Amino acid sequence: MQELTGGEAVAHTLRALGVEHVFGIVSVHNIPIYDAINRMGGITAVAVRHEQGAVHAADGYARATGRLGVAITSTGPGAANAMGGLFEAGFSSSRVLMITGQVESRYYGKGKGFLHEAENQVPMLRAVTRRVESVRLTRDIPAAITRVAADVMTGRPQPGAIEIPVDFQYAKADFDIPHIEGWPRVAPDKAGLAAAAGMLSAARRPVIWAGGGVLTAGAESELQQLAELLGAPVVTSLNGRGAIPEDHPLALGPLTAHPAVEAVIAGADVVLAVGTRFQGGATRNWALKMPGQLIHLDAGPEVIGRNYTPALSVVGDARPGLAGILKLVTGSAVEAGFAERASAARDEAHAAIRGDIGPDYAAIMDAMREALPRNGLVVRDPTVPAYLWGNRIFPIYEPRTSLYPSSAAIGPALPLAIGASIGTGRPAVVIQGDGGFMLNIAELATAVQYRVPVVVCVFNDRGYGVLRSIQARTFEGRQTGVDLATPDFAALAKAMGLPGETVSGVDEFRVAIGRAMAAGGPYLLDIDMDVLKPMAGFGRR
Repeated sequence: MQELTGGEAVAHTLRALGVEHVFGIVSVHNIPIYDAINRMGGITAVAVRHEQGAVHAADGYARATGRLGVAITSTGPGAANAMGGLFEAGFSSSRVLMITGQVESRYYGKGKGFLHEAENQVPMLRAVTRRVESVRLTRDIPAAITRVAADVMTGRPQPGAIEIPVDFQYAKADFDIPHIEGWPRVAPDKAGLAAAAGMLSAARRPVIWAGGGVLTAGAESELQQLAELLGAPVVTSLNGRGAIPEDHPLALGPLTAHPAVEAVIAGADVVLAVGTRFQGGATRNWALKMPGQLIHLDAGPEVIGRNYTPALSVVGDARPGLAGILKLVTGSAVEAGFAERASAARDEAHAAIRGDIGPDYAAIMDAMREALPRNGLVVRDPTVPAYLWGNRIFPIYEPRTSLYPSSAAIGPALPLAIGASIGTGRPAVVIQGDGGFMLNIAELATAVQYRVPVVVCVFNDRGYGVLRSIQARTFEGRQTGVDLATPDFAALAKAMGLPGETVSGVDEFRVAIGRAMAAGGPYLLDIDMDVLKPMAGFGRR
C-alpha cells in the first residue's frame, strides 16, 4: 500500500500494464493524470490535435506493436470527439483503452450545467466499446483500469473506456498497484484441435484463410509452418495481411473477392479460417461460396458461424490453436499441382489488377515499395488508390506493417500512421486521398512536433473520387458534394513545419519518394492525379 493521488495511481497502473506511450489532449478534467505521467517518467505523453486523432493514434500503436494503445481525453466534448476513433478500433478488433475525465463527483448526475458535464457519457461510450467503467471511489482507480484493460487484452480484442471524476484524480488515498505479468489466452478444446488436424491431414485441396486474429495472437510462425506442412495456399483478410509474407509461394494475399482466387476457394475441400469474421468486403457481402468443410478457429465465440456455418468450430486464440493443430497433423494428402494452380491464380489476379490501374499507378506503387524498408509501415485510407491497388497488390512482407481502417471511415490514416511509427520506431508511408486527408490534417503538427517519420502521399483528385464515380454511374451523371476546394497541400505542409512537394508524374514521384524517405521525419507529397493515366472506371469525370 502506498499513498498517492488518483492521478498518480493512474500513471502507476499504466506502467504496471506495460504502457510506454499515451496519446491525447490535456484538459481541466485530466490535468492530474498528465502531471503525474510527466513527473514520474517512464511514459511518453504524445500531444495530438484532436481527440479522434488520439484514439486513432492509440489504435495504430496497438496494431503495429501488439501492445495496449492508450488515449487520454477530457470529459464531455473531448470524449464525444473520440467516438469515431473508438468505433474504428472496435470494427478492427484493436487493443485500445480510453481514459477520460468526468466532472467532480459532487456534481455528477445533477444536471446543473457544470463545465463539460456529461451525465450520459457512460452509455455513449458503451455504444462503441465492450466494457466501460465509471470510478466511484478514489481507491478503486487501479482495479477499475486493470479490469477494463484485461477485457481489452483477452480474447477477441475490443476497445474499452473508463471515466474518472477529476476530484478523484486530485484526491489522495492508499493504493495497491496491481502486478501484471501477462494476459491469459483462450485455450482451445483439445478434441476440437484433434478433429481439425484430422480433417486437414486428409484434405486434398486445403486452403487457409488468415484474419487479423493471427496477428493479434502473434501466430504468424505457426500459420506459415502449417501452410508449408500441408502445402495449403493462404488467403488473408485486409487485417490479416502480413500473417504470411506476400512473396511466399503459398501466399495468395487479400484477393478473396477476385474471380481467379475465388475459384481456388471454390475448389477447396477444406478451408481453415483463423481469426476472422468474414467481413463484407472480403466476401462480396457474403456472396462468395464457402464449399467443402469449413473449420473456424477464433478467440471470439460470438463471431463463429455469424456469416458462414462451419463444419467444425474451435474457440481459442490463434497461436495455441494453430500450434495444437500443427502438432497433431499427421501429414499432407494435398493433390499434386494444387498449390501451383493457386499461385497461378494469384499471378493472374495481380496481372489483371495491374492492367486495371494502368502503367502510371503501377509504377508509383513499385517505386513506393522499393523506397520503403521491408519492415516499413504501409497505412492506407479509404481512397481510390487504396481500394484499387494499395489494399490488394501492394506487397506486404512482415506482420503488423499493414494498417487500414476496416470500417472504411475516411480520415484515420495519418493518426494511425503516427501511432504505429511512434510505437515501432519505423517509417510509414501513408496512402491518402485529398478529401479524407482534410479530416485529420491537424495531425501534421503532431508529426512535426515529435519528428515522426511518416511520408504522407496525398493522391489529389480535388474531391471524393470514390463517391464521384458512384454518383456518375448511378445518377445519370449528376454529382453532388464531391468536388472540393482543395488547398495547396505542399505549401500548407511547409507552413506547418514539414517539407512538402507537388508531384506531377511518375518520374517526379520516383525521385520525390526517395528524398522523402531519406529525410527521417515527416514529409508530404501532393500527387496530382489529373496528370496520371486514369485507373479503369476512375477517370477525373
